Amino acid sequence: MRRTLALSLGLLAATLSAPAAAQAKAKNYTSLIVFGDSLVDAGNIRAQGVGASPAQGYFQGRFTNGYDYTDLLSRRLFGDVTVASRSNAAGTNFAYGGARASDTTPPPFVRDLNEQIAEYDAYRARGNVVDPTGLYILNFGGNDVFAAAAPGTPTGFASDAAFLQNAANAYAQGVQDLADRGARNILITGFPNATPGPQLDSSLLAEGYLTTALAGLTLAGDTTLYRFSYLSFFQRLQADPSAFGLPEPLILPDANRPDRGTCQGAGLPEGCVGYFSFDGVHPTAAVQAALYRDIDAQFGLTAGVPEPATWAMLILGFGAVGANLRYRRRSVRVAFG
Repeated sequence: MRRTLALSLGLLAATLSAPAAAQAKAKNYTSLIVFGDSLVDAGNIRAQGVGASPAQGYFQGRFTNGYDYTDLLSRRLFGDVTVASRSNAAGTNFAYGGARASDTTPPPFVRDLNEQIAEYDAYRARGNVVDPTGLYILNFGGNDVFAAAAPGTPTGFASDAAFLQNAANAYAQGVQDLADRGARNILITGFPNATPGPQLDSSLLAEGYLTTALAGLTLAGDTTLYRFSYLSFFQRLQADPSAFGLPEPLILPDANRPDRGTCQGAGLPEGCVGYFSFDGVHPTAAVQAALYRDIDAQFGLTAGVPEPATWAMLILGFGAVGANLRYRRRSVRVAFG
């Protein structure tokens, strides 16, 4: 069953940061630090022996069939993908599948936003410093929306709205906490759940709370905050998949039949070509790649980084210069006075 997203274009347009894109083009990032949930988990949940099983088609601890958008960004900037903090002491991907912006997920496997920042502090305590020219990504909100949209009210809160406001405030506080530690380039994604009904309603409500909370932050003057709207991306992707290099129409999951309309449900066809969702919750690697391209196009995060073909030309150019210098050295005549 194909669904369409009924979104408010005015609200979504307001969440995009056009001025930030111009600023980003002048930046050269020296590291990538990731906080978030299953959309960007590089293996922290899998390192504990749960979730993202390769037997179910999940790829190297990711919750999809390939690399996620932070991996692709890292590879473009630095030549390699992100590394889960639990799998390597030097890893700077602190994301955990199931994590929330609000500090409400029960232990033992998941670390919410505050706990991920605490892990980052432990990483710093091992002799690593805050990189002021690094890029810090926060990708939360999906699991908070799932909790709010589920039957009943989240434990400890008077209403779903109160829970979502708490999540939005915690999300914004995470930005403040990283900035207070010295982070100066921060990308924050919006609440991503775009399924029409309670999930989309909750996402839109939470986005409003997040806008208010972010406006109240006190960031240093040299801080650049990029805000990306998942809801806008999903709307544009569904309206015109071909604009993102994807086949049209995309096969969408059936909300009433989780076994239908997903790559897993179809028996894991090679590459999951044509499918939006890998497992009914997470997008396929092809959609993650489209997400990477959209974020990069909006904010110019890799502007100034040569394409692989350009690197090859530069290497050949350096070789030619070297050969010319060697030739000149052989041709030099020394005159003694």
